[in-house]
Amino acid sequence: MNVENYFINAMSHGSSHIGDDGAVMGEWIYSKDVFFENVHFKKKWLSAYQIGYKAMIINISDAIAMNAQPLYALVGAAMPKSMSLHAMEELARGMRDCAAQYGVKIIGGDTIANLKLDLSITIVSNGKKPLLRKGLKAGDMIAHTGKIGESLRHLRYLMAGGKVHTHSRFVRPVLRQAFIQKGRSALRCGMDISDGLYSDMGKLCNANRLGITWKKRYPKQIACSGEEYEMLIAFSPRKALVLKRISKQTRTPLTIVATARRGKFINRCKAHHF
Repeated sequence: MNVENYFINAMSHGSSHIGDDGAVMGEWIYSKDVFFENVHFKKKWLSAYQIGYKAMIINISDAIAMNAQPLYALVGAAMPKSMSLHAMEELARGMRDCAAQYGVKIIGGDTIANLKLDLSITIVSNGKKPLLRKGLKAGDMIAHTGKIGESLRHLRYLMAGGKVHTHSRFVRPVLRQAFIQKGRSALRCGMDISDGLYSDMGKLCNANRLGITWKKRYPKQIACSGEEYEMLIAFSPRKALVLKRISKQTRTPLTIVATARRGKFINRCKAHHF
């Protein structure tokens, strides 16, 4: 049993607002992700600044993935009492710098003492033409942006006691805002790859009750790697040339990995969250 899906279904009771990277309420889109110590990161891997920056950017990712403009952020911070004032300032500076980069204002939240550092951020966005997970049709092409596996490779370095560059994909994900904005009219549907290519492909297929035929295969460890923060998108074959042109204009690598067909997709990855 997928415990995460069980709990989400228990909360939603069939709510039509649950099932995308964010909840669409008219032109407003609301999204939230948590970033917890010893689950998503270890303090020896990242500086306080980097922790704050990554906590913010992985939340902004949901808005960008839905072709929405992130506007406001609410921050929940649970911090150890032993955390220094300097570390607190660096944590806040990381969040502020990332928010400013994407035009987001931090408008409030809550703080509390805790045994470890846990962050929860809500992003409020605006989008007139959001990119949803539904819309896939049989025969559509499915592709991902960027290179899958970079974040996993850097995570392995860190877990082995090594260090990575400050602009590592694990430390500082790159969002594909320009590509999604320019390519939105040619896209059927899409989402960000935060739980792994196979897992997120499963979500896309389940949302549309379709299966796929693979055109490109990856080793299981790479295909199951979470936190890649690339885009998984689908489009009609007739739009392939248009999107390839946009990928060149925006310097966004694009790899076609599958075509949609009737059937069911089976995810072979272990759940990340439980």
